[in-house]
Amino acid sequence: MTRGLEHLSYEERLRELGLFSLEKREERREEKRREEKRREEKRREEKRREEEKREEKRREEKRREEKRREEKRREERRGEERGGEGRRGEERGGEGR
Repeated sequence: MTRGLEHLSYEERLRELGLFSLEKREERREEKRREEKRREEKRREEKRREEEKREEKRREEKRREEKRREEKRREERRGEERGGEGRRGEERGGEGR
């Protein structure tokens, strides 16, 4: 039925077969617009999810960094406490000799 029409565009083939109508063409255009809108919305949604993931990674890294800082502070405090106790003990030991 479409032999010899392969070189024509889709609309031209329909026209040759007597199946073309402006109404159908407009419907196809509208459907293409809707599909493009859906694709664009999907792209925006994907970008938004990616940005949320990046933001969550940044927050997680900040939390880890804060934990590292806090642990470092604790270690410094422990070192000061141990160092202070050790010195006091040395002083006492030196005095008693």
